[in-house]
Amino acid sequence: VQLQAYGGGLVQAGGYLRLSCAASGGTFSSYAMGWFRQAPGKEREFVAATSWSGVNTNYADSVKGRFTISRDNAKNTVYLQMNSLKPEDTAVYYCAARPRGLVPGRQKVEYAYWGQGTQVTVSS
Repeated sequence: VQLQAYGGGLVQAGGYLRLSCAASGGTFSSYAMGWFRQAPGKEREFVAATSWSGVNTNYADSVKGRFTISRDNAKNTVYLQMNSLKPEDTAVYYCAARPRGLVPGRQKVEYAYWGQGTQVTVSS
């Protein structure tokens, strides 16, 4: 599975962005999909995940109520709508695919495939 994340950019605090991740080369609808992020000098951390159907989702406490993950299996794409952005949301955002698609896992080791990342910068 190849994953291509895009949609990052520079935004002011309080603004919004929508990230997309397009998948190819696999059975997208069978995978759980997750978003992770990595700020400079920090570990890559979980942001949000969705099960294969989109029914079950999981969010980091730091983004709950501000970010929404969704997917369109017909378009092989997963999205991350990010509202009320804060400077601490600045990071490279990665999408990832988890072969066992029922569970929207929170751990990096659960995900077998990763995209290349897209930079999100939130200015204060």
